[in-house]
Amino acid sequence: MTPGGKRVILIAAVARNGVIGAGGDIPWRISEDWQRFKRLTMGQVLIMGRKTFDSIGRPLPGRTTLVVTRNPAWRHDGVQVVSSVSAALDAAAALDPETVFVAGGGDVYRAAWDALARLEITEVDAAPEGQVSFPPIRAEDWAETARENRTSYAFVTYRRRSRLAV
Repeated sequence: MTPGGKRVILIAAVARNGVIGAGGDIPWRISEDWQRFKRLTMGQVLIMGRKTFDSIGRPLPGRTTLVVTRNPAWRHDGVQVVSSVSAALDAAAALDPETVFVAGGGDVYRAAWDALARLEITEVDAAPEGQVSFPPIRAEDWAETARENRTSYAFVTYRRRSRLAV
């Protein structure tokens, strides 16, 4: 939970080898994954790193976007710039959304890990080369609570074990 008590959910597409990014982009195209991302995040707050934002290229409609960057001079119309994931979580709580989504990349996922209550993962049945990887989902920390299998990927929900009773 954020300081304001909001649900913090990570959303990501992850290859079976843990890769989430290659060459500044996602190494696959799954239209149903993009549709799911939109459905889950619409009307909510997104936290993402500057490189993730740059790969998208614009603020996503219907969502408030907080971009984490170490560059204090970086600006972009339609987004709020913050200097750390902690500052992003505080800013998100002040906006009073129902849910805050952490949308990448790898460093942002790692920095937000302890605040997360749930993971919404698209498990991609591929093993591409890439420079950005996802933190391991350890069974002792996360319980799989839902799975929708598709031909070459699956939508999987995990809840933090220490928060299952909440």
